[in-house]
Amino acid sequence: MRRGLLRRVALGCGVAVLAGCSAAPAAVHHSGGQSVSAARAPTNLAGYYAQRLHWTPCDSGFQCARLLVPFDYSRPAWKRFSLPVIKLPAAGRARRIGSLVVNPGGPGESGVQYAQEARSAVAPAVLDRFDVVGFDPRGVGGSQPAVHCMSGAQLDRYFTTDDTPDTPAQLARVVSQSKLFARECGQHASSLLPYIGSRNAARDLDVLRAALGDRKLTYLGKSYGTYLGAWYAQLFPRHVRALVLDGALDPDATSTDINITQGEGFELALRSFTANCMRLTGCPLGQGGDVSAGIARLQGLLNRATRTPLANDLGDGRPANGSLLLEGVVAALYTKAYWPVLTRALKSAFGGDGTLLIELADSLLQRSPNGSYTNLAGANMAINCLDRPWPHALSTWRSIASQAAKAAPQFGASIVWGSLACAYWPVKSDPLPKITAAGAPPILVVGTTRDPATPYRWAQALARELKSGVLLGWNGDGHTAYRMGSSCVDAIVNTYLISGAVPRSGTVCP
Repeated sequence: MRRGLLRRVALGCGVAVLAGCSAAPAAVHHSGGQSVSAARAPTNLAGYYAQRLHWTPCDSGFQCARLLVPFDYSRPAWKRFSLPVIKLPAAGRARRIGSLVVNPGGPGESGVQYAQEARSAVAPAVLDRFDVVGFDPRGVGGSQPAVHCMSGAQLDRYFTTDDTPDTPAQLARVVSQSKLFARECGQHASSLLPYIGSRNAARDLDVLRAALGDRKLTYLGKSYGTYLGAWYAQLFPRHVRALVLDGALDPDATSTDINITQGEGFELALRSFTANCMRLTGCPLGQGGDVSAGIARLQGLLNRATRTPLANDLGDGRPANGSLLLEGVVAALYTKAYWPVLTRALKSAFGGDGTLLIELADSLLQRSPNGSYTNLAGANMAINCLDRPWPHALSTWRSIASQAAKAAPQFGASIVWGSLACAYWPVKSDPLPKITAAGAPPILVVGTTRDPATPYRWAQALARELKSGVLLGWNGDGHTAYRMGSSCVDAIVNTYLISGAVPRSGTVCP
């Protein structure tokens, strides 16, 4: 697995599109909506905060605009980002409370595309009272400018490189690809890289709040979106109305901790999937018996594919090797709704055809059939490399990978090596101080007990670290909890967003 993306996967009903089973939303033209002209662009922070968004109709009842934010908040008259913003107006205008800003995670996911899913991603009771607003963070998606690093062909090679190196030659290829990734980002996005971290993105979120005309922020952040929301609360605790942080990331965790813990999360999810599969007739991992034996059968398949790639009927020349097939497994583990798809994909793979697993991988990595990628991979790496310090010595990475492999045999080492580009990153990291969000009202932190990408203990940790954190758990499978199948979670989150009322901290929904 080239990198464990801390993201909410937006799954649809098609095989190659991963979301709860709503059709993938139509694309919004990110250039849509009006913004302040260059001649009238703000030159100081007061000017940015005084912006008012100029909305234009853009898609099936949605409205679009653009928001200007400074590259560098210490030099507001210098360069600026133009960020796409979209909203679905509240259904009950007379009962409207304000705006609900949403972020799906990543880092690197489009908040505009996520907001397009508002009619399924947000409960009707909340849609009635709030405008649902999404935006692409600086450097992401339709941001102007945006981070672009490697070409589609380069990313194909990067994602099919064996990232569980057992020999010096294999390790040399991982190092070479990681250096190339960092070098290409430095060449193509050097002016952006120092400014796209979460510190600035959180400040952008406050400028957006003001531009929306809201005195305080109401926010739903999933996965990495919880990290962004937590930093907003740290920087602007008095501007918080209600924050739902679902699928929480622990801001206090080191880069090493994150990689190893995420590996353990996917390991737990794989065991849960395997146990369920082995109870069903025709499971390709075996019938009944020991879950570890079923996982060993899967690992054997991946090992064989690394030596001799499976068939790939997509006609694009990519080898259906162990690295790419594992990405497909990871994609389906994000939601229990895709376990049947994973079962079918594994049946095909054991029969020698890796096509369906590659389609799953492509949905996770946001690769189109024409071979192009969104800028998710570049933005994800750039933000992660900037937000935390990373080791530089290759010997340290070998030690961490060995530790991760012991903790999470199927996923740990690949997640670690998938981050190696940060060792060669062309700009220094810009880590943020410890988060407490002192002075903020109650903040609802939500975690799923068998979440693969953001393990439950991260939600527990974040709820402890926030002075006003309130923990809500869901005893379930898959990434994030709100609108993912628990009526208990949905009811509690809806009540909190509308009224501010919170449950007893530590409540776990069945």
